[in-house]
Amino acid sequence: MAFLKFNKSELVNLSYSLKREIISANRTGAYCNTSIVFCNTRRYHGLLAATLDRFGGDKFLLLSALDESLIVGGKQFNLGIHCYGDVYEPRGHKYVVDFQADPVPCITYKVGEIVFRKSALLMPDDVQVLIKYELLHSPAKATVQLKPFLAFRNIHALTHQNQEADTSFCEIPNGVSFCMYRNFPTLNLQLSTGKSSFRSFPYWYNGITYSDEFRRGFDCREDLFVPGIFEFTMKEGDSVVFSASTEQVRPSGLSRRFTDTVARCPEIKAERDQLLRCAKILICNHNGREKITAGLTWMYTGLLRETLQALPGLTLYADGNTREFETILDNLIEDEQERLFRRTTQVEAPLYMPIVLQEYIDDFGADRARIWKKYGQTIKGIIESYAPGRRNEVAMQPGGLLWAQMDGVALSWMNAYLNGRPVTERAGYQVETNAFWYNALCFAIEMETEFGRADGEFIRTWTPVRDAVKKGFMEMFWNARNGCLADYVDNGGQNEDIRPNQLYALWVKHSPVPEEYYRSIIRVVDNELVTRRGIRTLSPRDVKYRGVYEGPQPERDLAYHQGCTRPFLLEPYVDICFKVKGPAFWNKAQWLTEGFYEDLGVHGVGAFSELYDGDPPHEPHGAISSALSTAALLAVDYAMNRFKEKEESI
Repeated sequence: MAFLKFNKSELVNLSYSLKREIISANRTGAYCNTSIVFCNTRRYHGLLAATLDRFGGDKFLLLSALDESLIVGGKQFNLGIHCYGDVYEPRGHKYVVDFQADPVPCITYKVGEIVFRKSALLMPDDVQVLIKYELLHSPAKATVQLKPFLAFRNIHALTHQNQEADTSFCEIPNGVSFCMYRNFPTLNLQLSTGKSSFRSFPYWYNGITYSDEFRRGFDCREDLFVPGIFEFTMKEGDSVVFSASTEQVRPSGLSRRFTDTVARCPEIKAERDQLLRCAKILICNHNGREKITAGLTWMYTGLLRETLQALPGLTLYADGNTREFETILDNLIEDEQERLFRRTTQVEAPLYMPIVLQEYIDDFGADRARIWKKYGQTIKGIIESYAPGRRNEVAMQPGGLLWAQMDGVALSWMNAYLNGRPVTERAGYQVETNAFWYNALCFAIEMETEFGRADGEFIRTWTPVRDAVKKGFMEMFWNARNGCLADYVDNGGQNEDIRPNQLYALWVKHSPVPEEYYRSIIRVVDNELVTRRGIRTLSPRDVKYRGVYEGPQPERDLAYHQGCTRPFLLEPYVDICFKVKGPAFWNKAQWLTEGFYEDLGVHGVGAFSELYDGDPPHEPHGAISSALSTAALLAVDYAMNRFKEKEESI
């Protein structure tokens, strides 16, 4: 039985079904993403998108949709669905009776006595999507027509009818191939049956509308090219596999390829199985270089902060894959020299690397001496890059703390912009950046003393800085009136916004906050920020608070870091609460995480969303499959199991 299913009444209700998306991605950087009724509602939706090196490594949508029609007894039934302005045509969803998400997305149609099933499979290691059609029941033979909608454009853009498009095709075994624009790969469309035909009937379908883009105030209409129609006949019990690929394939092997690949899909029996599946599709191995995709489908691959923050969760806490952990980290260091050592608009991001290595050592037993030999120079180089005069955006001040400021630039993870200006600039001494700074100094000095030169220049230079930061941190950030830490401090004094960034000051291994302050800080966070769908980015009592992430782009930008919750913030929160509250916190930790599994059929089907509304009922938004959310839930699951095992052993 499938882990995630939808029934007929849910599927035929477009206000319900169009909000729920399926997502498949593979290690080449390709993806397949659409709604559960196969109607595209975003510009990012499509059956096959690929990462193209020839265009700078961006993702490009090749095959947008594939419409099916059944012809039985001289009557034609169109199973596709597209939106044109306010009109849906055709309206194939009315024939849908069942959808299940695993092991692969599978939708069943019923037309009178005819039962027809379609299953979509993105191949794990190729730029190829397979669509399997099965005629489960039919009183007579049925003619099946397939109409491909070609896009050949960047996933962030829209395309329109134009004279530059090459609409010609080449015949290949059991199919045809297209290359609409220069430098694009060839898209090969093939069928497993040799008893099929392709009838050329080139036509542009103009004004296809993406309802989610319209709702957000973006450009939402595009034109897609349909080159013609594939046609074949099926009788009850027959199955045919359609392939769209950047490589020609052997048609006779398509059915076996589909069956064998599905058989190898891990069975989804419980929530953790779904977490592990999501973790795997967020790790890309394009051109043999393993990297983390920040979120599917429109977020980028190989980003510094997102990779460092998600890396332990998606590898170590998922399945203990230390080889994958180090490979991704090594690739990141090689690719991100500029941001690690010279300049970045996320000033705290390089300082997250010591945290990643501490988790590797403390939770997974990595050899300390080997780790310092391999990564010590990188860590020391990062620390030295924050010395005065090295970076324009951030620098160490005489008291040892880091001041971050660049006019009109948000220099932290809270980096939404409105009309070209940051919504949360946070210029000055940022609480999480300085907590990471202190932890990095402690880690580097500790490791260099033990495995490097205890009497060397690095130790002599940075030990006094570490001590100064320890002394000055609480003087700078503690706000006795609120009973918590200031979010940042600028020339006007402490910023008293109640935000979650202070959690990191308690969470890092070497915390600059004395433990006697923990309960007060956690009490404030509990009262102001904790929800059942993550931690709010701002207290609801603040006049700037926006509890719903909806409407045009400006409205959503105002809410993005001004009230929306973030699941990834549960990782530091849960760890701290176990430390402070002990066994009494276990049930609450379970309560805080189980809601995300309840939502597996709400936004991205089987995936974990980037953010939620700060206000109940906490609707999910953002990227439908977030690396940070997935990694945090894996880390929290690991922490809960470890804590439970520890308690049971006592």
